[in-house]
Amino acid sequence: MAMHVAEAPLALRDVAERQRVSVHYLEQIFARLKAAGLVRSMRGARGGFTLARPPAEIKLSEVIQAVEGPIAPVPCVDDPAVCQWAGVCAVRDVWVEMGAAMIQALESKSLQDLVERQQKKEQP
Repeated sequence: MAMHVAEAPLALRDVAERQRVSVHYLEQIFARLKAAGLVRSMRGARGGFTLARPPAEIKLSEVIQAVEGPIAPVPCVDDPAVCQWAGVCAVRDVWVEMGAAMIQALESKSLQDLVERQQKKEQP
């Protein structure tokens, strides 16, 4: 969507065709994106979905959290209470570090960054 932001609202069937996924699958994803305030829907013959904000203002972390939920690699990172060993587990410490690195990487990139990367890859 970010690559087609200047166009009219995108129909899910068009997005599904471009991305080679089912419309049903996209309906589930877009419902989550809409609930998170990342996309808007428009009804009617020329309806479809648009980004709710400019691509440069939407962080990848927002998209991942909206679609997948918490970014933590394992549940005990966000909630130590799920594991009785969380307080003494050296492996959890590594998971916490990995989770922090993933969040930092996703927070530092926007949809616009992805658009620019894709455009560079498509240049001859």
